[in-house]
Amino acid sequence: MRRLLLIATSGLALLASSRAADAPQQVSLTIYNSNLALVQDVRRMDVPAGRTRLEFKNVSASIRSETVAMTGKGLSVVEQNFDYDLLTPSKMMEKAVGKQVRIIRTMPATGKEVSEVATVLSVNQGVILKIGDRIEVLRDDGIPTRVIFNSIPENLRASPTLSVTVDAAEAGPRDVMLSYLTTGISWKADYVALFDEPHGVMRLQGWITLTNQSGTSYKNAQTQLVAGAMEVANNWDDYWRRTSSTSSRAGMAISGEKGVADYLVYDLPERVTVAENQTKQVGFLDLQGVKSKKTYEYRASYFSSQQDPDHCDVVLGFTNRDRAMPKGIVRVYVRDSQGEAKFVGENSIDHTPAGSEEAIKIGEAFDVTAQATLVSSEKISKSRTRYSMSYSFRNAKSVPVTVEFRQAGFWRDGEVERESIKSRRIDASTIGWSVPVPANGETVLTYTVDSGD
Repeated sequence: MRRLLLIATSGLALLASSRAADAPQQVSLTIYNSNLALVQDVRRMDVPAGRTRLEFKNVSASIRSETVAMTGKGLSVVEQNFDYDLLTPSKMMEKAVGKQVRIIRTMPATGKEVSEVATVLSVNQGVILKIGDRIEVLRDDGIPTRVIFNSIPENLRASPTLSVTVDAAEAGPRDVMLSYLTTGISWKADYVALFDEPHGVMRLQGWITLTNQSGTSYKNAQTQLVAGAMEVANNWDDYWRRTSSTSSRAGMAISGEKGVADYLVYDLPERVTVAENQTKQVGFLDLQGVKSKKTYEYRASYFSSQQDPDHCDVVLGFTNRDRAMPKGIVRVYVRDSQGEAKFVGENSIDHTPAGSEEAIKIGEAFDVTAQATLVSSEKISKSRTRYSMSYSFRNAKSVPVTVEFRQAGFWRDGEVERESIKSRRIDASTIGWSVPVPANGETVLTYTVDSGD
C-alpha cells in the first residue's frame, strides 16, 4: 500500500462519564522465568459518585485480560474491556471500508490541490475506492495524496487501553491499583568470573538481562525476579489467586533466602525503567575473594576398553557462601602472563541457594588424558559380574595434577574388592578415586569390582 497522509477531522472524545489516567504513579514488576510477569500499577484518579468508566492507558498490549484485578477505596467493578486495536494508518483505512473519505491530491506541475469524495470499497492488498462513477485503485504514482477522515473510530486507541466500569460510593480523588499478568517480559542471569588460580579465589559478577516486548514501557519500576519452574493453570482465576501473593514485598532480599511459596525471589537493588522493545542489563552481584579451585575430572559409565585416550574435563569449583544465585551461564576468565584477562570457557548453573558448592565444566584438557583397559570380566551369577579394570592417567603438564575419577555402573550392593588407590562411595551407583599424576608422567589405577545386583 502506498504511503498516505491520513488526517482525521475530529478526535475521539471521551464520554462525559469516563475518567482517564495516562501515566502510573507507581509501578511494581514481578517477573517469572516463564515469559510471564505480574504488573501492579497505581494511579491517582478523580472519580465522581455513581457509575463511571475508568480508562487505563499505557497498559501492556500482551495483558492477560482475564487476570485483571482493580481495587480502590469505595469502588466496585461492574465490567471491564481491553481495547488493543491500535491507531495506525492501515487500521484507519480498514475501519473506513464502506464509508466515505476525502482524497486530496497535489498536482506536481501546478501545485494545485484536487479534492474528491471517495467510498472505500476494500483494503485487501491495496486500497480500492469508488469516486463518482469510477472505481480506482489508489496507486503509488508519485502524486502527493492525503486521505481525510471524518472521525477516529471509537474502538481504535493510540495505545493499549483497559477500561473498567465501576460504581463509586462517593466522589473524590483516590489511588486506584491495577494488577494483571502479562506475557512479553522475561529475564535471565549471566555471570562473569575472573579466576585467580594461584590464590584459589575469583571475582564473581552477576548481571540480570531484562527483555520487554509487552507493548508498553515501565518507568521507575520496583522489580522482583522469581526463580523456579512455575506451573501455569488452565484456570486463570485459580492462577491469579496463587500468584497474587507476590504483591507482598516485605522481607524479600536479593539473597533469595526468603521467597514466595517454593520459589526464590530476588529484589533488584534499585528501581529500573524498561522501555518498550528494550533489553536492559542490571548488575546485581559483585563478590570478591570467592573460594574456588580448578580440578580435572574423568567419568566412566561402563566397564570397557578404549582404543584411544580421552581428554579429562577441566572443572571449576567454587563455594557460594554469601548469595543465592539464579540459574544462568557463568563465563570464566583468567589472566595471562601479561596480566590480560582471557576467556577460558563457560557453562550453566541451576538456581542455587546461599551456602552451596558449585562445579562447572569449562573445557577439556588436551594434556591430561585417561585410557581404560578391561583386564577381565567374570560372570559370578545371573545378575552379577566381576570386572578387573586398569586406567592409565597421563599428564603432559610441567606441574603435577590430580584427576577426580568417577566410575558408574554399580548396583545396590556393588563393592570394590581390590584397588591400587583408596576409593570412596559417591552415590548409590558411583565410586570415586582421587588419582595423583606427576608432571610429565603417568599413574595407573587398577581395581577389581563386583558390580552387584
